[in-house]
Amino acid sequence: MDKNILMTIQRKLTEIEEQEDVKIIHCVESGSRAWGFESPDSDYDVRFIYVRKPEYYLKLERTRDVIEWQLDGTLDINGWDLQKALRLLHNSNPTIFEWNSSPIVYRTTQQYDQIRSVINDYFISKSGIYHYLSTAKKNYREYLRGETVKLKKYFYVLRPLLACMWIIDKGTPPPMLFSELMESELNNDLVPAVTELVRLKMNTPEIGEGKRIDVINQYIEENIRDIGNIAENMKIEHTNGWNELDRLFYDIVGIKS
Repeated sequence: MDKNILMTIQRKLTEIEEQEDVKIIHCVESGSRAWGFESPDSDYDVRFIYVRKPEYYLKLERTRDVIEWQLDGTLDINGWDLQKALRLLHNSNPTIFEWNSSPIVYRTTQQYDQIRSVINDYFISKSGIYHYLSTAKKNYREYLRGETVKLKKYFYVLRPLLACMWIIDKGTPPPMLFSELMESELNNDLVPAVTELVRLKMNTPEIGEGKRIDVINQYIEENIRDIGNIAENMKIEHTNGWNELDRLFYDIVGIKS
């Protein structure tokens, strides 16, 4: 990673802490750079979890639980309050698991290690599959059904489909890296075509449009159907309660229970 960009990100995180009076307990890359197929002109999708002082959480007035700091051609920086993050974790929100497994970590703390130690206990396979399947279906329907398609959109369909397959096979949150999902879940006969798409994506500022790749489209349609059938017949898993997350929240914020 470019050292100047890394220094800029660290400076921005410190700036956020000082001006917002928060502590950032975990910060990662969440976009194509974390997926492992960024373009030369890809921006940096910086995501973080922060905590405020105890008295902030005792206000009667409704308070914001998101910080949106910067959005330009290079940096896209925003974060969630700890309370929001833990509530979403309780609901098995896939974004929380993706931030947890990002291979690019800009900053982390011992407080976040407490969350990391229990995070997978809140993963619900059926919820994860429906999330990724919905993403795949939407992108396929909107971008890949014509004779000419936006080639980079194949990744926004293939990655969530492979994530579904990972969950079905392993019952755990899928990894961020596309290469890891490919190696584990992609049919061998599709590897050359998808590998070429990755090469184009990573070496071309804008991969542009091209002829629809019928063999990949057929694979996508078959798996959208098959994964949907599997998800429909999966049992609803037990959801863990609030007690452990309440304990973590009190401990990290510094509230005596």
